[in-house]
Amino acid sequence: MALLVLDTDHFSEWERASAPGRRFRDRLEPAGADMAVSVITLEEQMRGWLAEINRRHDPRRQIDAYARLQRQIEVLAEWTILPWDADSARSFLAFRRQGVRIGSMDLKIACIALAHDATLLTRNGSDFAQVPGLRVENWLD
Repeated sequence: MALLVLDTDHFSEWERASAPGRRFRDRLEPAGADMAVSVITLEEQMRGWLAEINRRHDPRRQIDAYARLQRQIEVLAEWTILPWDADSARSFLAFRRQGVRIGSMDLKIACIALAHDATLLTRNGSDFAQVPGLRVENWLD
């Protein structure tokens, strides 16, 4: 099976082991697929935790947020993280010139998946379907 790149939504459900995340994990085991996340997913996750920490002005209220940030880093350290590289950047610019109009972060994730000939797992199929050549599947619903 080809490489599977988890969009941020799939990664979050996998990590939380929510009901959809548990079903997703159960489906992945027999698939025997190689899995990865993009550095863009890492960025989105980190931005979220840093914003949460900054909203909590009382240092005592930051303890839990810092603990969850630390856990996030530990979990991501176990994953293959695909880079944003020159090929991805070229694809991004080419898609913009072609009129592909999805969010910049989503388009970056798509370009990274394409650069690695991977299938992107996401709940956001309608936006990602605009990216020519991108294989997209939803394994959560």
